[in-house]
Amino acid sequence: MTNQTFSMGTSFNAGGTTPAPETGPSAAQLIKESDTANFMTDVIEASKSVPVLVDFWAPWCGPCKQLGPLLEKIVTEAGGKVRLVKVDIDANQQLAQQMRIQSIPAVFAFADGQPVDGFMGALPESELRTFIDKIVSSHGGQAEQVEKALEAAEAALEAEAADEAMAMFEQVLQLEPENGRAIAGMAKAFIAVDNLEGARELLAVIPPALVNDAHVSGALAALTVAETPVDDGEITRLNEAVAADETDFQSRLDLSVALNAAGQEEAALDHLMWLIEKDRAWNDDAARKQLLVFFEAWGPTHELTLSGRRRLSSILFA
Repeated sequence: MTNQTFSMGTSFNAGGTTPAPETGPSAAQLIKESDTANFMTDVIEASKSVPVLVDFWAPWCGPCKQLGPLLEKIVTEAGGKVRLVKVDIDANQQLAQQMRIQSIPAVFAFADGQPVDGFMGALPESELRTFIDKIVSSHGGQAEQVEKALEAAEAALEAEAADEAMAMFEQVLQLEPENGRAIAGMAKAFIAVDNLEGARELLAVIPPALVNDAHVSGALAALTVAETPVDDGEITRLNEAVAADETDFQSRLDLSVALNAAGQEEAALDHLMWLIEKDRAWNDDAARKQLLVFFEAWGPTHELTLSGRRRLSSILFA
């Protein structure tokens, strides 16, 4: 164990009231500051989905300044299997008293809404890793289940089994309603079965913390592509324009967008690559920007995204 092990039978009631529970940790909550008012949400409720470490510290505490960066480093490397919440005891004296903090730094580990282990003092990195590994292996079951479910759902979506993928994304969202990967996956599943309205409604109410989430951005790009109308006559006209004048860059760009909307992704990719190779700076880098939209819409593991990124790199760095 560690310098001093806590007795974990302490119950917790911050100020006698229980704030509305948070639905589940988001990417933005991997490492965060908290206080007495938000402790129930940030720690107690959040730990029902994934283990949460609470670092009680103070600005004047030298050992805290040694321990804090190490905790942040290890938690970040854990890839979401554990979260870190930092509490300044000077600004939250009532909470420190309730948790019976006698000296700092002091770290509590919470799982399933309860404190399960802890230590006091600044530990070396090796001991910190051992402590965190023990918490994750003992109490990280749901996080691992969520990760496996997401991987299976994304594989089903890639295999064009949208209904199967939808059911698995729904299971994840029941556990973690603010999971960006699951929200994005569900939206893409809606798109795959031509339920664009369902995708619009889902993406219209994403939590503020997920506005810049890469998975959600990809789903929004996919919806934009799906909403592009398919006009066979327009595709024919644009093909003729490009055949008549290969330097008609705007027609070629428009043709790429139209072809992608019609499900001819590889042809769309080829036209953009041609544009980038001929004049990468044309129209304020329009072809490369459109290509990045396609990559987001197709997803990071799509074969055309992978091959397209390789081709793009070979052009840009030739």
